[in-house]
Amino acid sequence: MPMIDVYATVGTFADKHQLAKDLARTLKTIEAVPDIPLFRQNTAGFIHELPKGDLSNVDGDTNYVRVQVTTNAGALDRDKQLAVVEQFTELVANAAADSSLKERTWVLLTEAIPGGWGLGGHANTNEDLVAAARKQIGELQAKAAQA
Repeated sequence: MPMIDVYATVGTFADKHQLAKDLARTLKTIEAVPDIPLFRQNTAGFIHELPKGDLSNVDGDTNYVRVQVTTNAGALDRDKQLAVVEQFTELVANAAADSSLKERTWVLLTEAIPGGWGLGGHANTNEDLVAAARKQIGELQAKAAQA
């Protein structure tokens, strides 16, 4: 399941919760996964605030943001990679009310190897995820048919 970690100096974002929610929703949309609880409840953003002085480039500048996105292997083809980087950079700059932050936002895309990420106490493969999604879709369809 996708996890999004944002690292920035304290005070960079006025509404951290909204940024985390916007990033999670955007990633779910770009991945084009079904709109089911499995994906809505397990695609999450985490905003990590670093104390002043805990971030620097070679010149001593501290106004950078790093966004690390972890997905299951193969979740993002090249078009989706480009979309994530572009849209996340835009969301970060907007959340900071600083359009110049686009030039100082790093977005790192990482794929977990099959079995290299866990949910519900189980190290999942892509096949496990597909099976869980199909099961949940079937349960939701059966519930809707009964209503």
